[in-house]
Amino acid sequence: MRPARASLRWKIAALAAATALLVVAAVGVLVHVWTAGDIRDRARARAFNSLYSAMDVHRRTGTLADGAELDPPDLPAELRHPADGERHTAYDERVDGNIGPSVWAAQRTGGPGSPVLALQVNMGPELHTLRRLDMVMVLASLAALAAAVPLAVYGAGLLARRLRRVSETAVRISAGDLDARTGPTKGGDEVADIAATVDRMADHLGQRLRTERQFTADVAHELRTPVGGLLAAADLLPPGETEDLLRARVRDLRGLVEDLLEISRLDAGAELPVRARVPLGAVVAEAVARTGLDTEVVGAETGSVETDPRRLERIVGNLVVNAHRHGGTPVRVTVEGRTVVVRDHGPGFPPDLLLHGPRRFHTGAKERGTGHGLGLTIALGQARLLGAELRLDNAPDGGAVATLRLPA
Repeated sequence: MRPARASLRWKIAALAAATALLVVAAVGVLVHVWTAGDIRDRARARAFNSLYSAMDVHRRTGTLADGAELDPPDLPAELRHPADGERHTAYDERVDGNIGPSVWAAQRTGGPGSPVLALQVNMGPELHTLRRLDMVMVLASLAALAAAVPLAVYGAGLLARRLRRVSETAVRISAGDLDARTGPTKGGDEVADIAATVDRMADHLGQRLRTERQFTADVAHELRTPVGGLLAAADLLPPGETEDLLRARVRDLRGLVEDLLEISRLDAGAELPVRARVPLGAVVAEAVARTGLDTEVVGAETGSVETDPRRLERIVGNLVVNAHRHGGTPVRVTVEGRTVVVRDHGPGFPPDLLLHGPRRFHTGAKERGTGHGLGLTIALGQARLLGAELRLDNAPDGGAVATLRLPA
């Protein structure tokens, strides 16, 4: 998640910087265009006024004033034949040293064929000033951008930290910590709404799970006494097929009740492991033998580990029974180091179980057989209690693979 948070932070900063650049560029272009147009308009007005004065002096005294010339060689082509008695201007973009670009104004001194009186207004100094203004605006924009980007990064960091709190709370809740809460969040924006929503979701989820766990515990405790009575009553029946069938069903019911009681104790956190140094291979072999199912054990001569042997036997036994009940033979248990692998050759775990994990009273696909869906749930709960990792996968060539890794 850390690269994603950094990406969000820098994306917001980059967006702020890009927005600032666009605003600065738009303002700079507008100022440049408006100033250039104003320089040209003022140069044209100056040329008009100067030509008017020069023409008045020329008609009265016959002399040239204000830099006016008669038929100058550099006069733009569109001004060489102006209409009689009218003043005309033209923009000349040529640059010769410090002269240019410029605006020319021209007017005939008399009738058709008479000389053209013209003068040139140099815009070079004003345009040089415009270029200096552009440079100043660029430098000011860079300075403003250099100040804006750290502020944007800082603001994005504040937002990222607030979102990180919400994200960490959601991760803790998904990991099973139903008491995790984001708590009060500053501001009344969308992040505060998300934090409040996550906290409300955690409250509702915790309440539902507590209700479910309490119901499971209550049902198991209430069923324990009548099931014991059924077992005692079954012993009074005369031997026969009916007695065998009834006794088998009562034993199944007692096993279900014991599983429910075990789950309720795990949910309530009332279970504590009793650790001891035991030979891992021997404990696994004993657990497999207790199931009474035809299962191959490989690597039973491995070293010892410190764990709760009773709970380890419970995990291995449930995995082996699950492999025989829902998988296919042969079933093999491999012990290597601190790892126990239970492999069958059936249809494999259903995708829903691999995606969401084992769920009580849910056995997945129909082809995996019948059951209450409690075996894997208990195995997972006992593994967590031991600090071990229980991973469920499907083998590439078919079959389910359950891998139990005990902690060092």
